[in-house]
Amino acid sequence: MPYLIAITSKLKINKKEPRKILTLNNQFDFIDLFAGIGGMRKGFEFIGGKCVFTSEIDKFSRMTYENNFKVDHEFAGDIKNINAEDIPKHDLLLAGFPCQPFSLAGVSKKNSLGKSHGFSCETQGTLFFDVERIIKHHRPKAFLLENVKNLLSHDQGRTFQTILNVLENKLGYKVQYRIINAKSYVPQNRERIYIVGFTEENGFDFDNLITPDIKKGPLLSRILHPENGSEDLEEPFTLGELAYVNPKYTISNKLWSYLKKYAEKHRIKGNGFGYGLCTPNDCARTLSARYYKDGSEVLINQGLEKNPRRLTPRECARLMGFDSFGKQDFKIPVSDTQSYKQFGNSVVVPVIKEIAKNMQPYLNTSSISNRRLKLPLCA
Repeated sequence: MPYLIAITSKLKINKKEPRKILTLNNQFDFIDLFAGIGGMRKGFEFIGGKCVFTSEIDKFSRMTYENNFKVDHEFAGDIKNINAEDIPKHDLLLAGFPCQPFSLAGVSKKNSLGKSHGFSCETQGTLFFDVERIIKHHRPKAFLLENVKNLLSHDQGRTFQTILNVLENKLGYKVQYRIINAKSYVPQNRERIYIVGFTEENGFDFDNLITPDIKKGPLLSRILHPENGSEDLEEPFTLGELAYVNPKYTISNKLWSYLKKYAEKHRIKGNGFGYGLCTPNDCARTLSARYYKDGSEVLINQGLEKNPRRLTPRECARLMGFDSFGKQDFKIPVSDTQSYKQFGNSVVVPVIKEIAKNMQPYLNTSSISNRRLKLPLCA
């Protein structure tokens, strides 16, 4: 398969060593780089990992992170200012390095502004090489990297080949990658590339991660406020005894008129640009970090008598898997603008959990004997 890099040699096992089955109590240490609001961390804490170092440059994301996780270790800022030797030893490195230099929308915007993208983007495009220097120094047993699907084809594939060359040839890791659509787990069409590397060959195989049929994935009704009193009131997102959605999330007449005209203009040109108008029985487009601007990619239809509305930040938390359907456990201490940016930039937590479960048998040296273990799907 195109996303799988073949592993050719076999790992020698000492058959006299006692077999040890890993459980969720078998702890391993990991570091959380470009942590955002902790989506990667949630996935690997779920299987018993302990975070020993975090790096995130955005002060508002740090606020959300600290409100939702116990931070009993160094919480660093800009990764460029971090010396690799100052980072604790760890078994696993997690990094969702910035995707804007490689995403279709990011590349298009930078081209329109005459700015560089990919590795030529000096502010964000070179951050992968900071990941490289940390891996080189610490040699963790494994890593998981995440980025947009377009990373695979950016610059006619040369960008991704550079990344693979670094990970495989310069650093010597056994690497596999796969594009996964989160639509199997949440009501959102969101494709991302995940890159897994191990220092040694083992039984990890991305083919063993069996995703549910995306055609049978959940619908928006699972994450929307029911507005019938069955959900606890959560101001300012919902109001009143029935916990109806705050009217402030309904878009203005001016914005709605603009979005319709914009969509019609591009329809005439044969382009696909426009707003995404959804009902509870639909699946949303990809939630992006620009959602705060006009909410155009995911607008909820409120009937003929009302303009559509944006998702509330709580609904965004559910859409990204930070909250279970119908729950409101994830703390949102920042403004709507910041929360939209944070959820739009994040990973989908159930996808990370599923990858973590498939990596978990190989994160401890004692797990080699379990290299053929297949784990069940995440609930």
